[in-house]
Amino acid sequence: MDRALKLKEKFLESRERVFDDPELQKDPIQFCITYSLLVEEYIVKALHEFHLNCALASVGSFSRRELSPFSDIDVMLIFDKVAGNEKLIKDCVTILWDSGIEVSHTVRDFTDIKKFLKEDLHAFTQFFETRFILGNAKVYNDWRKKVFEPLKDSHKKQLIYEFFEDVKMRYQKFGDSAKVLEPNVKYTAGGLRDIQVVEWIYSLKNEIFLTSQEEITQTEYFLQIIKENKILIPRAAARLYESFKLVINTRNHLHLISKHKNDRLEFSYQEKIASAFGYSADNWQAFMKKYFEAANVIKRFSRTMIKRFEEEVAQHISDYLAIQLDEDFFLKNGVISIGEKVSLSLSTILRAFYYRGLYEARFDENLRSQIIEAVFDHEETRNLEHQSSVFFREILKLPKNVGKTLEVMNELGVLAAFLPEFKELVGFFQPGVYHCYTADEHTLIALNNLENLSVQNHFMGKLFSGIPRKDLLYLSVLFHDIAKPISVSGHEIIGAEIANSIMERLGFDQKEIQAVQFLVRHHLTMEQVAFRRNLNDPTTLNNFAAIFPNTDWLDLLYLLTYADLSAVSQVVWTQWKSDLLFELYRKTKLMLEDRITGQELLAASMQEFISSAERYDDSFKDHIESIDDLGYVHHFTQDEINQHIEEIEKGSSVSIFFKEDGGFTSVTIITRDSDALLSRLCGALSINDLNIHDAKIFTRKDGIVIDTFNVTDFRTGGYVDKLRYSKIENDLNLAIFNQLQITKEFSKIKSKWWRLENKLFKRKGRVKIVFEKHDKYTIIDVYSPDRLGLLYQITKKMNELGLSIYFAKIATQGDNVVDAFYILDRNRKKISKENYELISVELTETINEML
Repeated sequence: MDRALKLKEKFLESRERVFDDPELQKDPIQFCITYSLLVEEYIVKALHEFHLNCALASVGSFSRRELSPFSDIDVMLIFDKVAGNEKLIKDCVTILWDSGIEVSHTVRDFTDIKKFLKEDLHAFTQFFETRFILGNAKVYNDWRKKVFEPLKDSHKKQLIYEFFEDVKMRYQKFGDSAKVLEPNVKYTAGGLRDIQVVEWIYSLKNEIFLTSQEEITQTEYFLQIIKENKILIPRAAARLYESFKLVINTRNHLHLISKHKNDRLEFSYQEKIASAFGYSADNWQAFMKKYFEAANVIKRFSRTMIKRFEEEVAQHISDYLAIQLDEDFFLKNGVISIGEKVSLSLSTILRAFYYRGLYEARFDENLRSQIIEAVFDHEETRNLEHQSSVFFREILKLPKNVGKTLEVMNELGVLAAFLPEFKELVGFFQPGVYHCYTADEHTLIALNNLENLSVQNHFMGKLFSGIPRKDLLYLSVLFHDIAKPISVSGHEIIGAEIANSIMERLGFDQKEIQAVQFLVRHHLTMEQVAFRRNLNDPTTLNNFAAIFPNTDWLDLLYLLTYADLSAVSQVVWTQWKSDLLFELYRKTKLMLEDRITGQELLAASMQEFISSAERYDDSFKDHIESIDDLGYVHHFTQDEINQHIEEIEKGSSVSIFFKEDGGFTSVTIITRDSDALLSRLCGALSINDLNIHDAKIFTRKDGIVIDTFNVTDFRTGGYVDKLRYSKIENDLNLAIFNQLQITKEFSKIKSKWWRLENKLFKRKGRVKIVFEKHDKYTIIDVYSPDRLGLLYQITKKMNELGLSIYFAKIATQGDNVVDAFYILDRNRKKISKENYELISVELTETINEML
């Protein structure tokens, strides 16, 4: 034991020297090799006194000599027969752990080869990714000979297809894009596993071990082999090697900074790693742009090689069955190939992509590689001249596969080569916002989501299918964020000008250009109105309808807004947002078609409601007429309104209703208005860990208020557990009668919230207060990072400032919120501009105290 402890002390000291060596940190390959060899050295030292009748081999990253600081140290004990060696196995593992080498071990004998070949692909993969460390060399050499013995062509084919399926499953779990904003550096597309799976398939297909006894990593050795076999040209191999170095260097630093095994590259780590790589604090996004470029190179290589393997194992189809598409391209079994000695100009490449989309085909490995190299030639020499844009315009007019075609164009670098303005969008992202992907990836996902509407039978699907010029809609999606790298603020205005420049170059006429410019200029407008404004306010409706010269542009903007929002992340496009967007679209469409104002539309809606009402006695009529806000009859069903009347007529001091609807729990409170009531209600809801998404305040002329909140559980993001209704109702009652000490309750649960906030909210962000003119109210938009209890603190401060809230809407965007308030002063007058600065300062200070 003393010997093991001394060995442990020396090993940990040596390991720390490696981890702390600044020169090794700059050279990720040498770092991995040095650390891997260090572990090998101490394993030999720990076990050298053992008389091993087995072979001890390294496995996985250890075998590859690609160990990151806290990678699993996998070893395999290989026996002729395991039986009778249980004590030896236990002693070996114990001494290694006692020596500070925390191995993860497996025990195998020769019978396991056939067993795992049939039962477990991942376990079998380990069998041909091993490296001998010590013990019985004969056993190990026999093992290497026997690993591939049972393999028949049918086995290989089956295993290779299992690898393909494994890649799909991994992508589903960790992301199939190389441009996920917080990627897993190992498992997300473009991560290290993409290279490893290609090596495994190559090793299996060719029945070779890729572990070299030279002091190089397995990836370096593999690159040597595929260069020698002319599978990759030297330039492509060099790009892949540099990309591999960057990703594994990122992983090494991620482990060192985390001080444990961690492969998730979260925003907080990105900044620290960028600093370690020499990037300035205000330019760490440039590091991530490089990372995304590297990940895309790796993903592209992996996909190209997988297509190559597919072609090699697929049933051969006679060349006689090939269709000649033109003098340059051929189509056989859904695969497009290029003729010999064809020069790839940009026009030729675009023609190939047009065929790809038209025939729902893919490129063979040769054509795919030629396109990649042609684009890199263009990067270096600019000799990929801008020729005819005809085929790009034809791609946009394809009946289907437009999104997929442009997606592959982006992956292979063609889109940025054809549209230089798009180049800066590639790999661009805004840290801390609610997007999950880089701006270019978001754009292509939006385009795919839009095109997928064509196979859906709901209203939006039918609307999209009826659009005659889908190509203009696709262009608006392609250009909607194109100016973000220039300036996020105002990118819609700059983007409209860029769209004009590009479309003029592509030969579009002014009418077409104006349509796309309008859509790019207003791509944020519809969501801002739908999610932040009162859609039963005639002024809001009039202002929004006024921007449209015709209903066709309204249809296009509605579809563009859907495409943009649905591509942000899986959680952003909710039924609630869908309903709000459709409500705004429907009302605006009626106004434009019937040439009526918002006042006329809402009055007609009220008349329609009254005429269709099953009940319209005096009490019903008096109740409806006592509420100025026409939104009341749109927000509640007739049964709910009847329930409100009954509760009020009963003389109940407080009535509270819960309802599950559209992903939210709706909480409605009927009581008499009082000072700071809304703030107290928000506080009571907040201390019950509820996230408030929407607050509507309806006040009768007699002072009775009907306040309704859409809430979700902070932890789950879903409906509130019905078992909690009683506690929530009790707290609301206490709050209404000023018996709930909300400040005290807040302080009691502050520590619980601190833990919850650390989990839910990652970035601090910035507070911004914006005032907007309105005919009747002053509208205040509050932009802020989200926090638990935020709405309570804002409404409390507004009450202290003498502001009365008549309508509130909360739009959550990941870690951020935009709270919109329709405000009057205590005298029911709009806020004087002279008070804007005071209100802004007070609200900002209040929110900053929470951050």
